[in-house]
Amino acid sequence: MLVKVVLVDVNPKIISAWRSSFEENPEVEIVHGSMLDQTVSAWVSPTNSAGRMDGGLDMVIKNFLGSGIEKKVQAQIRDRHHGAMPVGHAVCVPSDRVQPRFLISTPTMVSSSEDISATMNVALACAAAFQAVHMQNSLEPGSIRSVALPGLGAATGRVPAAICADLMWTAYDLFREHAFEDFAHVRKALEGILGDLGPTSTQYKHKAAQGLGAMGITPNKPTLGGIHEVDDEDFDDEDFDDGDLH
Repeated sequence: MLVKVVLVDVNPKIISAWRSSFEENPEVEIVHGSMLDQTVSAWVSPTNSAGRMDGGLDMVIKNFLGSGIEKKVQAQIRDRHHGAMPVGHAVCVPSDRVQPRFLISTPTMVSSSEDISATMNVALACAAAFQAVHMQNSLEPGSIRSVALPGLGAATGRVPAAICADLMWTAYDLFREHAFEDFAHVRKALEGILGDLGPTSTQYKHKAAQGLGAMGITPNKPTLGGIHEVDDEDFDDEDFDDGDLH
């Protein structure tokens, strides 16, 4: 099933970088604004390994959805990861709202305020979020029809906007043609694509395109979450109309 992807951030540098990296992906909506205004099935929030929603967008979302959302995230982290969720994993919890129905929490760093600019944590976190969407839709088909993501790691993590955008593009491109069994397989695929990269942002996207091609994936083919090509006729506006935000 096709999933609508919305990239949203208040930082104009991130918006500009996304527009460059996703210039051949018109199916991806790019919004300069607040996550809280996005009427989608799921919001993605970058967090730390413990799931503490005590700063940045995490705190904004907790204040909006209520403190219970943090308790749900941390309960899943305790159950699945003994209290410390590795980068490259994510949890998807119900929000008890019409929109978003779910919050996907994905760590970009282990503790708070880490500099992750020299890592590929953004790609791992973004891919983990898409994997969480896939897993939720496997459990409950059609439960996530649209998802909104912010610029991962670009604020607290100090990842330059261009690199953030290209690493998020890499994760997005991977998931348009492939479905994975678990987070470990996602990480293995990303490592096969990215490998040991140089410091410039253009190298990320160039090598990602080479790696995707070697895996039989045609870059810039708009079929996120599917394993076959989706015709334009398969898009239906009502598929992405989830009602009003409450």
